[in-house]
Amino acid sequence: MKLQIFREKNKKQLGIIIGIGFIVLLVAGILVYRSFALYHEKKEFNIISGTVPELHDINYTYYLAGATGERELIDQVPEERNYTVSIVCNNAQGNWDYEAWSPVISDREGELTKCDVVFTSHYHEDILNGADPVLANQLIPVTISDGGVVKKASLTSEWYSYEKKNWANAVILEDESIIYQDNEEIPESNIESYFVWIPRYRYKIFNDGNYTELSNVEESVQTIEIEFESKDKSVSNGSVVGEWLTHPAFTSFDVNGIWVGKFETGYKGATVASEAEKNVIDTEKVQIKSNVYSWRNIQVANAFYTTYDYKRNLDSHMMKNTEWGAVAYLQHSAYGSQTSVRINNNSSYITGYAAKDEPTCGFIGDSQDCNVYEGTNLGADGLNTFNYKNSLSVVASTTGNYSGIYDMSGGVWEYVMGVLTDENNALVSGRNEANHSNFIGTLTNGTSGSKTNWSEEDGGLSFPDNKYFDKYEYGDYSNGEGVRQYKRRILGDATGELGAFANVTYGTQNRQLGSWYKDEAWFVHRYDPWFVRGGAAEYGLGSGVFSFGAQSGGVEYPVSFRVVLAF
Repeated sequence: MKLQIFREKNKKQLGIIIGIGFIVLLVAGILVYRSFALYHEKKEFNIISGTVPELHDINYTYYLAGATGERELIDQVPEERNYTVSIVCNNAQGNWDYEAWSPVISDREGELTKCDVVFTSHYHEDILNGADPVLANQLIPVTISDGGVVKKASLTSEWYSYEKKNWANAVILEDESIIYQDNEEIPESNIESYFVWIPRYRYKIFNDGNYTELSNVEESVQTIEIEFESKDKSVSNGSVVGEWLTHPAFTSFDVNGIWVGKFETGYKGATVASEAEKNVIDTEKVQIKSNVYSWRNIQVANAFYTTYDYKRNLDSHMMKNTEWGAVAYLQHSAYGSQTSVRINNNSSYITGYAAKDEPTCGFIGDSQDCNVYEGTNLGADGLNTFNYKNSLSVVASTTGNYSGIYDMSGGVWEYVMGVLTDENNALVSGRNEANHSNFIGTLTNGTSGSKTNWSEEDGGLSFPDNKYFDKYEYGDYSNGEGVRQYKRRILGDATGELGAFANVTYGTQNRQLGSWYKDEAWFVHRYDPWFVRGGAAEYGLGSGVFSFGAQSGGVEYPVSFRVVLAF
């Protein structure tokens, strides 16, 4: 009897052990199966409201698509961002956040969501060596055809080619909620700003500026040899003729390129030229487009902080002197027009215009046959000046076509962030208490008993981080010191490297020194410590991409500014 009880007890224990073993095997099988499924799903995580991932929320399968549409399964999100991304989900709406480089899922209708995420390679140009345009959500890539017609570019096909002198363009919309399809026309009424991509490059130093006398500057004009490169390549640090230098416009921000305002900055809403003369900080009034009045008569600090706060997420800022130089050197390389860019001779200071003929003299005063300038209404042609929409205007572009940058010759002078330091190497605000930038700093030409510094108590604004401006050694200009002045240049800024300079006669005047194409060449000095670039409509031959002058930093007529994005 006891033996029978013992046997039955052992059978029960054996059954329990077998049952437990079965359960363990079942759980193990489920885990193995789930792991196998996860392996094939490749990657899954919950992105809803930033919660901790749960395996059954959203499953992602990633694909890399080629130009012909074929797909390759990949196991993770590509780190490089040169892709157009599409998302298709079984029970939800999928979109891709290009700024965060991650998916955004909405309108889910079930517990388990499966999404196919397809990365399609962007078009890229081999000669750029990885310095292709970098886009953000607010920048819409576009193509511009004859007559200035703008269409949204397809990123998977050729929408730029620097080899063909067709620079990449992008726009910021007035109404960003409107979605445009590839190759769909974008109306001018919904464009707030145009930008042009300047790819990162290094250039071969063609003149280090260590000349000892003035000479025939026309003999100095030459093609500038450049090579595009990405920021992943080691920086070239040349300093003498024949060596390579990575252009400082790119190294100061450590970027693959910069987006430069296609036109001088305009004042939104101005219906006559005088309404664009505003010495205020107001980001809401920024517009960068053709056929608008240039924003003029503004102190440098107010212009800087207007641009700085314009698109902070895109590191918007006022153009530096070296950034102007980066555009100028690209223009005179094999990838630009390599000629004297035609002057904007519209004396109403409207953006995007071009003179019918190249001026042969330069002066400030009444029009002459050798330097014709004239005013028009917005968007209207004159007898001797053509608006941007007229295809004849492309001679005023840095490329000789609609893809280039305008208003770099004439229009109005443009303040750039290039400033003198005083004899103690401190930053200069301006000339005196009546003519200054409104930055806190030294006043270099004050009269007896007047202020020698502009301070916060005076309403002055602080200089920004060093990367936003170029500093120049102190100089006290006199005609006899002309050669020495240019040795204070920064390599790449398109000033001192362009010499040796020569005396040039502009009409009845013989007071300026000529740069390439006889563009005006005045370096910053104690009396005028801020650089201006490009010349003005009335300056004729003295205006140009290689023109540089000096001003006080204060409200000067006519002087504008330009916006750059570096992200």
